[in-house]
Amino acid sequence: MKTLVTHSDGQLEVREIPIPSFHSKQALVKTISCGICGTDSTLIHSRFKGFPKEDYPLMLGHEGVGRVVEIGAEVKSFKVGDVVLLPFNDADEELYGALGSAWGAFSEYGVINDKACYEEEQIPEVAYAQQIVPKDIDPVDAAMLVTLREVLSNINYFGIKEKDSVVVFGSGPVALTFIKLMKLKGINQIIGVARSEEKKRVLLASGAKTVFNSREVNYAEEIHRLFPKGVNYVLDAVGSTDIINEALELICDRGEILCYGVPKNNQMQLDWSKGPYNWKINFQQMPSKLEEGEAYAQILEWIRAGRLVLKDFISDYYKFDHILEAFQTVARHDVLKKAIITY
Repeated sequence: MKTLVTHSDGQLEVREIPIPSFHSKQALVKTISCGICGTDSTLIHSRFKGFPKEDYPLMLGHEGVGRVVEIGAEVKSFKVGDVVLLPFNDADEELYGALGSAWGAFSEYGVINDKACYEEEQIPEVAYAQQIVPKDIDPVDAAMLVTLREVLSNINYFGIKEKDSVVVFGSGPVALTFIKLMKLKGINQIIGVARSEEKKRVLLASGAKTVFNSREVNYAEEIHRLFPKGVNYVLDAVGSTDIINEALELICDRGEILCYGVPKNNQMQLDWSKGPYNWKINFQQMPSKLEEGEAYAQILEWIRAGRLVLKDFISDYYKFDHILEAFQTVARHDVLKKAIITY
């Protein structure tokens, strides 16, 4: 099969490797689609914590959807033909030598686990989120379900309430998803910060009450006019240490900075001179698969009620044969929303 590989110098290649092996508690999955995520870009630049350069090269991708083609002898929860979320490819020295894995979903095949086959204390964490895609959901667009579940689980974890005020930095798929899902949960005081008029319009369409173009206005002054005592939360959906410092002068007493985007650096100089006396910072950059799985039913309910439309979050589709071109386009910031690779 073919898989997308990144090297520590940022070079990408499509490599031919064996189809993954799987054991009796697992199923083999043929990939249908996989979304491109900011985490992929961070890994390409060797800046994702937990993946040192000596672990490279790595198979990329973690927003995959596929169809079950074979099942292990003990599998109970899946059958051949099921469309499922999160097929991964683990490193396998016997099959792949020194090739490492950053989940490996940009592959033609992957593997899922059946949590029903394991004793509770032995269930692989990812198995909680390796779930079936219902037949009424487009299997290509279903790649967007991964981001939707992750984000909803984190809104719940952060504890954002209906009357809270939230400033969202960012205008990519993650920021759009946070804004849309917070709006669906009844959170109305949502302020966006974008860097173009086009992105500003997208954030407003997603449910933000107000959006400031940071290249046109002093957004800090504008936010203080709206919220003289500061906002309850500032969400970094980009992954920028600069945003963390800027957020400190925007939050209220006992306000909280929510860091969901993955920074390109693992250290920073933090200046709280303009912040309140009491504040918190909350890094949540590896969503719990258990919580992600628990959020799935609500996402499906909103989709079936017509309150969520998967295509609203997707702007570009690329065939796997053009995956290198797709990543070049994403790197140039020429993709407005989510880009999906199809197989």
